[in-house]
Amino acid sequence: MYAVRRWSVRHARGLEWAYRWFERTVSALDPVWRRIGYARLEKPVAGVERTIKGFLFDCQMCGQCVLGSTGMSCPMNCPKTLRNGPCGGVRVDGCCEVKPEMRCVWVEAFAGSARICGGQARLRTVQASVDWRLRGRSAWLAQARDLAKGPQ
Repeated sequence: MYAVRRWSVRHARGLEWAYRWFERTVSALDPVWRRIGYARLEKPVAGVERTIKGFLFDCQMCGQCVLGSTGMSCPMNCPKTLRNGPCGGVRVDGCCEVKPEMRCVWVEAFAGSARICGGQARLRTVQASVDWRLRGRSAWLAQARDLAKGPQ
């Protein structure tokens, strides 16, 4: 998994394009999702999302995906679950202080965001703290609902 996660960061540009395309497609299907019922779709869609994002990004299913803002590096892989940048313990070689065999999620996020158009600016966006009630829920469906509603 770790090797695929690092591959995903190295290929952030292509994955970000695919992610945006998929996001537009899912949100365009909002009338279908509403007809079926978002609640009814939650479990099967979350299962598919867990499989795909788990493989590519080692997704932890927080329900509040920010991959597009973090260079395709899931911040929930940080042992401290930091969503807004690295702690003060990043080693000189870029590895984590808690898991020395792992590169810091935020070192990876910085590298990945450099590969995405406007990624460095998005990386500076302050993320809200995790709402643990959404853990295990589909971020795809939540995003589709939000995009279908439009700007509030």
